[in-house]
Amino acid sequence: MTAAGICAHRLTIVTGHYGTGKTEFAVNLALSLAAEGARVALADLDNVNPYFRPRERKALLDRAGIRLIATSQTCLDADIPAIPAELLTVLEDRSLRGVLDIGGDPAGARALARFQPKILGEDYQLLYVLNANRPEVRTPEAAVSCLRAIEETSGLACSALVNNTHLCGETTPEDIRRGAALAEAVSQRTGVPVLCHTAETRLLPGLTGLDAPVFPITIHMKKPWE
Repeated sequence: MTAAGICAHRLTIVTGHYGTGKTEFAVNLALSLAAEGARVALADLDNVNPYFRPRERKALLDRAGIRLIATSQTCLDADIPAIPAELLTVLEDRSLRGVLDIGGDPAGARALARFQPKILGEDYQLLYVLNANRPEVRTPEAAVSCLRAIEETSGLACSALVNNTHLCGETTPEDIRRGAALAEAVSQRTGVPVLCHTAETRLLPGLTGLDAPVFPITIHMKKPWE
């Protein structure tokens, strides 16, 4: 599946419980959009419980021609709980394709609430990233509860689900298939469709027959000690 197939809308808001890999997905999505010829801005708005942050890959994003919007770019280790004013550029410049990486829980989603009226006036989608290996959201009930809380806090409705089930370098096709089952269960309970599954290229041969397309990703985000 291409990035254009995932991003049928101008703005793509990526959310999900922390640890699901939503930042990795957001970075891969932005890079793929840029490779397909789009003008892309990636907004790093995850200021609550951040672990991986897009700004850690600023050099990579710069080389791809992607505009990075973050609260602090001069000090990568500083997490400032504020929304950068540049976010308005993404919301208002309709020649840009915007990817917004927001906080992975209702507290993080609150960052979008003040912009809700403007976002509702734009062509947007909100994607909820699932990882069946995260204890907090490994059951359909827990995943749905988190999703609904994010919707309530942000004032935005979820458009689609992304199965990003992984165990970092130890991920197997079986992990992704288990995530696909979780995503289907969440979809049945909410009526929100499954947009895609993600997988490293090495895993693609073992992922035939899934009910949604696979979006190939490359691991760019590294643990602090790597």
